[in-house]
Amino acid sequence: MDEKPVEGKNDEHTMTRREFLKRAALVGAGAAVGAAGLSRLLPSAQAGSTAGVREAMHYQRLSGGKVRCTLCPWHCVTSNGQRGACRVRENRSGKYYTLVYGEAAALHVDPIEKKPLFHFMPGSWALSVGTAGCNIRCKDCQNWDISQRTPEELRAESRLVSMSPQTLVSQARSNNIPVIAYTYNEPIVFYEYMHDTAKLGRQQGIKSVMISNGSINREPMLELAPYLDAVKIDLKGFSEEFYREYTAGTLEPIKTTIKRLVALGKWLEIVYLVLPTVNDDADTIRAMSEWLVKAVGPYVPLHFSRFFPAYRLKNLPPTPVETLRNCRHVARQAGLKYVYVGNLPGSELASTYCYSCGKIVIQRDGYRILSRDIKPNGTCRFCGAPIHGAW
Repeated sequence: MDEKPVEGKNDEHTMTRREFLKRAALVGAGAAVGAAGLSRLLPSAQAGSTAGVREAMHYQRLSGGKVRCTLCPWHCVTSNGQRGACRVRENRSGKYYTLVYGEAAALHVDPIEKKPLFHFMPGSWALSVGTAGCNIRCKDCQNWDISQRTPEELRAESRLVSMSPQTLVSQARSNNIPVIAYTYNEPIVFYEYMHDTAKLGRQQGIKSVMISNGSINREPMLELAPYLDAVKIDLKGFSEEFYREYTAGTLEPIKTTIKRLVALGKWLEIVYLVLPTVNDDADTIRAMSEWLVKAVGPYVPLHFSRFFPAYRLKNLPPTPVETLRNCRHVARQAGLKYVYVGNLPGSELASTYCYSCGKIVIQRDGYRILSRDIKPNGTCRFCGAPIHGAW
């Protein structure tokens, strides 16, 4: 691998592959979510064995048969036969290929609230798809069993399902599922698959949502954006030190992506997994919340998610409920209007409150909607204030 930083003009932060792998070695690979279990609504899915290889969309050819990936901030430079840090993109004789096109490692029908997206088509179902691979290495990864694996490993275990963009869209339409969600592992690493599916879905009336860590460069984001209807970004923490130690990643590119999505007019929601004693101090929560208000605006929904021991962080306890309530309080004091607490069944803090009159306009029990008091024009049924979102 080429270990030099990228030369030339670029508006994104960069890192050598060696530096990424050094960080990744400290972090390790992730925890577990169901593999390729198919919903009963998808009876035509078949186990795949040869699908997956397609020329990548965003890369540069270099001298000596090397290529530079321009998809995400790592800008991996590879020689023939070598892969990028995501482990699912490979240089083959001077051309760069994705190895996961049309290869689903996870495929389910979920409520849109599970993403979580609370202000985008609440009560809808989403056909959710993921593949192998990721471009960061989170110590608390819930989906490590696919995100930190290669496609060959999953194929050897018969855990991949051939599911072309055409089939995904067809399954969504035939089962009256209005949304396709790119999720479970990091969809940026299966960019071509997501791009083509979302584009086809747009043509056939199916909406697309990206559930992402936000580590993507400008041009790929601009090319994908016309086919996305909503994006959920995970803010893992709010300092470079945290990102280095716990994700092998960096924060600034994520902040750039968040601002870019807002500038593009995309509906955006933010999730922050609260790790007890790690990223839960009031100063950090306040700094993040104030930055969101300034960079995005006060109406972006922020979800504080409860942590449960997983993968490399099994030594930590579950997030105390009082800590989650304190995080919500701090974020609301900073000016955010829609702040939620997730992974806490039965909590009233998963409901949507009108920021004007304080009444519940969407009452939730977990992912279930119990009542809804938002008018068709997106205003509070009680006081008429606008409730921001895609209703």
